[in-house]
Amino acid sequence: MSITLHPLAGAIGAEVRGVDLARELSDETIAEIRRAWLEHVVIFFRDQSLTSSQYLAFASRIGKPVEYPFMKGIDGFPVITPVVKLENERINFGGVWHSDTTYLETPPMASMLLALEVPAQGGDTLFANQYLAYETLSEGLRHTLQDLRGVSSSAQADVSKSREDRIAAAPTEHAKSVFEAEHPVVRTHPETGRKALYINVGHTVRFAGWTEAESAPLLQYLHQHQIKPEFLCRFRWQRGSLALWDNRAALHYPINDYHGQRRVMHRITLQGDRPR
Repeated sequence: MSITLHPLAGAIGAEVRGVDLARELSDETIAEIRRAWLEHVVIFFRDQSLTSSQYLAFASRIGKPVEYPFMKGIDGFPVITPVVKLENERINFGGVWHSDTTYLETPPMASMLLALEVPAQGGDTLFANQYLAYETLSEGLRHTLQDLRGVSSSAQADVSKSREDRIAAAPTEHAKSVFEAEHPVVRTHPETGRKALYINVGHTVRFAGWTEAESAPLLQYLHQHQIKPEFLCRFRWQRGSLALWDNRAALHYPINDYHGQRRVMHRITLQGDRPR
């Protein structure tokens, strides 16, 4: 099976065509998919009809699926997290710019999202290339950031509010826990060797050794910089669409513009290593 790639934007993102993820894929095809993912940071598949078992089987070829700490997975599949916004809800799950669960000591290297139900319009997701966010900073600011560490917390107000409804429906024993971790503000990708900004407005509260007030001006500048339009792509979901993104080099933002409509996705996160 030979895949073809169709870039979505100049900075990030490509659609992968010519592959049926429900099939038993060869090692060569998985290697092709992985190379495309590392090159484009986020890749997308269309028209995939997957059972939960098939979805999990494909994810397991890319990495090791891990459970989300705050809420239970779907029945029989604890590593598949439902990402849902119901017709009566106004706040969407994870509705801020972020990289997934950076408040963990070993945050996930990747996330997958499979679309089961999508609104008639709206509900797109934006992705931002953090290699470019780092590389386009001035030499002086890159030097300033090189030894800084960011403190991430699961208790950031905006992001914690965005998951309240889902946690209430299926809480885990850690549902009321607060997780906090320190990571380099600039991390080196363990597979590509490239440097990327590794902070996000959803989880990063301050720099280690700094107060929140001291950290705020520089963090605000960096948060605005890292989502410049020239770093982005925008993906419009259809039923059966699947996205695979690299949490080590990308931020994502689910747009909350479909009130009164239902959106149901299934997410799998893949185990990462300690950022360096």
